[in-house]
Amino acid sequence: MANLIDEKVKADLKPILASLKSQVRLLLFTQKSARPACARQEELLRELCALSGMLKLEIHDLVLDGDTALNYKIDKTPATAVVGARDYGIRFYGLTGGYEFTSLLEAITMVSKGRSNLAPQLEEMLKKIKVPVHLQVMVTLTCPYCPEMVHVAQEFAFVNEHIRADMVEASEFPEVARKHQVTGVPKTIINGTHSFEGALPAPEAFLEMIKAVAPEQYNTLKEELRVVQAAGKIKKAENAHIYELVIVGGGPAAMSAAVYAARKGLDVAVIAKKMGGQITYTAGVENYLGLVKVSGAEMAGSFLSHMERYSVAEAVGSGVTKIEKSGPEFVLFTEDGKQFKALSVVYCAGKEYRRLEVPGEERFMGKGIAFCATCDAPLYKGKRVAVVGGGNSAFTAARDLLGFAANIHLVHRSPDFMADAVLVEEIAKAASVTFHTPMEIVEYLGADRLTAIRLESPDGKEKLELAVDGVFLEIGLTPNSAPLKDFIQLNPIGEVPVDREQSTTEKGLFAAGDVTDTKEQQISIAVGQGAMAALSAYKYLADNKLTKTKIAPKEAWQ
Repeated sequence: MANLIDEKVKADLKPILASLKSQVRLLLFTQKSARPACARQEELLRELCALSGMLKLEIHDLVLDGDTALNYKIDKTPATAVVGARDYGIRFYGLTGGYEFTSLLEAITMVSKGRSNLAPQLEEMLKKIKVPVHLQVMVTLTCPYCPEMVHVAQEFAFVNEHIRADMVEASEFPEVARKHQVTGVPKTIINGTHSFEGALPAPEAFLEMIKAVAPEQYNTLKEELRVVQAAGKIKKAENAHIYELVIVGGGPAAMSAAVYAARKGLDVAVIAKKMGGQITYTAGVENYLGLVKVSGAEMAGSFLSHMERYSVAEAVGSGVTKIEKSGPEFVLFTEDGKQFKALSVVYCAGKEYRRLEVPGEERFMGKGIAFCATCDAPLYKGKRVAVVGGGNSAFTAARDLLGFAANIHLVHRSPDFMADAVLVEEIAKAASVTFHTPMEIVEYLGADRLTAIRLESPDGKEKLELAVDGVFLEIGLTPNSAPLKDFIQLNPIGEVPVDREQSTTEKGLFAAGDVTDTKEQQISIAVGQGAMAALSAYKYLADNKLTKTKIAPKEAWQ
């Protein structure tokens, strides 16, 4: 039998294992007559421990060593506990293969070296939690985003002995996934009653945890954490104040614009539903100059940390719904009923996954409707799914699902596909795939979760109802330009037309990033456009004598 850890991976592991400072015990709880995964996990751990004298493997039977299992609060197999100087409450339920091998290595390294990578201020806040907290991060081994959330949860457990953090492989424990209605990963369950989805940065995950276990402290800790993170410079945007520049959005273009505007000394505010943008959903970025490889969440965190070094006002948590202009002043209306005023605006609201906008869609979002087949395919083992779309992303999603779903229905509104011919040919040959063209989903059906979809041909002559457990929407992205639709002329697909200086047809209104009509959409392009938009706004304000701001002293740029 071939080794689970090949020679190339062993070579990559050498410097990691050589850096370990103290011994780490890996306690595997198994049952010889139970799941096949038990034997595979044992083999993986034996191979890993053979590579370093700092690793010691201990194998226990869940039943025969019941007292030990009870002591470590182990209730299912295979389970792996990572134990160092003490038991930090770090557990892995299921296989630690695929992307989760990284989670195991990170846990071992943290326990051996005796430190987390959390900010000291966040560690101090974590230590104040005195109530029991049980975090279960539901994952699949094919999900590149999951290890980030697993590691954050386990860092929390490492810092505070009242916190336990489990990685739970959803496809290995489908009963747990069903109990917590897991239709997408990562999903973090808090004390069995509360949950949130996605790989959140540590500060945001901390606040979600506080919201569940100590809601009365949530607002106080939220403000305290954000102030600490911004080194005391962060401030709330004020309704009555007229800002020289307001930036709409929270992605790379917006944060770049904020940095450049602040360095020019402008009185600037950022309004965003959340900070980070689309890159927070990106597993790895390898084409940003100077950063060979970084996760999207890490990059977003770095951008935000950089921005908040400057005196930038923020209104985060509620997006802009409408923009008007009265004389030289722009008025921006937000979802929570507030209004903000500015002498210039940089619009960087980006794009979001396109939806069908049919009955039942909002209701079943996250309860059967998803966007990432790569991540969520293992959750649909033996189930029925539909993939909507006719491009490469749709056919790639179908391919990801081939090894899991029993039936795959590919729904496309046109009889012709835009995907590469080789992809279409591969999927067309699969016995489990059925094409429904030209057909459209006109309604999602179900009670608590999605159970079926209603299809109809564009001419209305053909109608069909399909029983499905999940739907993956692979129909592209749509610009978040609705607040501008009655203010300026958008292009036919809703993008904001801009010139080379990021100017729009409305004087004083600039735009940058994916929401614009730029042909290429890359992080580096969005960052550059954000910088150009801020500089253009500065020039507009100066040329029209709308500001008395002077360029900040050079020493303030450092």
